Amino acid sequence: MTIDMSQFLETFYEESFEGLEVMEAELLNLDLGSADNETINTIFRAAHSIKGGSGTFGLNDVAEFTHVMETLLDEMRDGRREVTQEAVDVLLRSVDVLRNMLSSLRENEDVDTEKVKKTKVELDELLDRTGDGGVSIDNDEVSIAGKIKDKNEWKINFSPSTGLLRTGNDPVRIFRELESLGEMEIVADISRIPPFEQLVPEDCYISWEIKLKTEVGQDVINEVFAWVEDDCELNIVRTNKENKENKENKENKETSTHPSIEKKSVSGGPVKSKKSKATDSGSIRVSIEKIDDLINMMGELVITQSMLSELGNAEEFCNYHIEKLRDGLAQLERNTREMQENIMRIRMLPISFAFQRFPRLVHDLSAKLNKNIVLEMTGENTELDKTVMEKIGDPLVHLVRNSIDHGIESPEKRKETGKSETGIIKLNAFHEGGNIVIEIIDDGAGLDRDKIMSKAIENGIIDEDEALTDEMVYDLIFQPGFSTAEEVSDISGRGVGMDVVRRNIRDLGGAVDVSSKPGVGSTFTIRLPLTLAIMDGQSICVGEEIYIVPLISIVESVQVSSDEVKGVAGKASLYRLRDEYIPIVRLHEVFSIETKCKKIEDGLLVVVEGEGTKVALFVDDLLGQQQVVIKSLETNYKKINGVSGATILGDGTVALIIDVGGLILLSQTEKHITKDVNGDGSDMAA
Repeated sequence: MTIDMSQFLETFYEESFEGLEVMEAELLNLDLGSADNETINTIFRAAHSIKGGSGTFGLNDVAEFTHVMETLLDEMRDGRREVTQEAVDVLLRSVDVLRNMLSSLRENEDVDTEKVKKTKVELDELLDRTGDGGVSIDNDEVSIAGKIKDKNEWKINFSPSTGLLRTGNDPVRIFRELESLGEMEIVADISRIPPFEQLVPEDCYISWEIKLKTEVGQDVINEVFAWVEDDCELNIVRTNKENKENKENKENKETSTHPSIEKKSVSGGPVKSKKSKATDSGSIRVSIEKIDDLINMMGELVITQSMLSELGNAEEFCNYHIEKLRDGLAQLERNTREMQENIMRIRMLPISFAFQRFPRLVHDLSAKLNKNIVLEMTGENTELDKTVMEKIGDPLVHLVRNSIDHGIESPEKRKETGKSETGIIKLNAFHEGGNIVIEIIDDGAGLDRDKIMSKAIENGIIDEDEALTDEMVYDLIFQPGFSTAEEVSDISGRGVGMDVVRRNIRDLGGAVDVSSKPGVGSTFTIRLPLTLAIMDGQSICVGEEIYIVPLISIVESVQVSSDEVKGVAGKASLYRLRDEYIPIVRLHEVFSIETKCKKIEDGLLVVVEGEGTKVALFVDDLLGQQQVVIKSLETNYKKINGVSGATILGDGTVALIIDVGGLILLSQTEKHITKDVNGDGSDMAA
């Protein structure tokens, strides 16, 4: 029977990328010297799974490269080699090479063979080295390559489950691999084959007894069966050298009968390689609990639909039926809302997906800059939408790199100021209202207000006599082209980045703020919506048009009279909200809409905040709050300033969703800021 293996290839790639993440994370956790057994075993198992899978799918270059890594890890696991910083660095580079190889193969691109050869040479040189990092073993049976000098005789009882063939595995491939290890005899047991009329062609009924003479040890034999370990009964016994058999059997029973290679997974799906087409994965892993909730809700919907159908089939419609109809519609609304929430939960992933790249980033950059930095992560289980997760990665990378380069001082400077020589960067995530908040905190030097001011004046961003609060000064670092770096490096200094960070976060409907204390450190705070598909909004009316304002952006709504508004001659009219003056923006002027509601007392002011700035939107009326499904306006039409998307209302009409940050920028031109307080063309001086 021929099975199309390509249908399983994408799953292999996803699991391999997860395995590489596990390897990278655990390599960074390795203590130098004597290896921690559990940590090194986790790394070894991940490499072993990648090797076995790549061999099954014919990716021989990947299997060969991983085999060299596995040999080095095996020596560490057995205590034949100590864990050194050099070995860890080489293995980390090997993980990068494997990731690039798999990404290239996945996208049908050419593999960087030169980089593969260079890293393989490093691994081989490390393996050939017997001094320093290696541990000598006085054992006449074990060689450096992990082979047994004398031939061993093995008896293997292999009994596949009936569904083995359905998984894409073929025992013939296993026998060919065993045959390549030495001399093999095989006897088939056909006692389980049913009568012909009961035979299912896709099922496997045969088991085998295999005798193998080989120089290799049991670990190598176990590798051959790695991909069928959960779909068979397997027993491997060494039949020669009786004096050592008992000891080996005791160890082998734990691993050979239903051996289990732990498929440990980092939350969230495939690794998103930088600049890789595979970044936007077409699949997502969903827990059984979420699927069960969805199935239960579908059952509730079926019950509700059945009840409404009975009402529809009624020959006469009376008050009793009307009451039942109302109950049914209320139940339908409740079920629909719960179904919507459950479906959205399917797209929610732990933010550990986005955080998992940073231990390696901090490790590499701190070594490059000769800084001692520890990364602390909290709130990794905080969930947000998969789409938001994929798009927040690059802004987070830039902010963390910025903290490493600009924030944390050198060990010498930290010592001079009485700090610990080791700096700390914290990544923290938590839910707040209907949003997720991500904090990047460092205990470095903090932002230099005077340096930022002088650089901003030099670049013409602000005037020399302009008075700014600390928050306003720190906000200048998000201006395009702004940088305080003394020299340009491959890490920072070109003035490209922080403005892009803010723009990218804004495109996600979020905001980023910074707070800092000189000598204490800085905190960058990112606020993002949990999902880009659905949002809570406030419906507003302007003339004959209806708009949606994101609820997260609204501070409050007020009805004011003309004497509560002050105007600055030649500039904007201002409304005093407690201790601050807020400019008024008339939406009918921004969007060129005819309306009868032009006097300030005839409408309402909706105070909104975006990009750290507050404005008061003058609208005709508030219609109510509702959840809306966001449709991309740019995809279906084109980008419109001040509008982030559109939605379809219950009556079928289309309502535009206001982009508060974009609207504030749009309204800052004199054309769109109201100076007509009384509706008669007159200005009022403050």
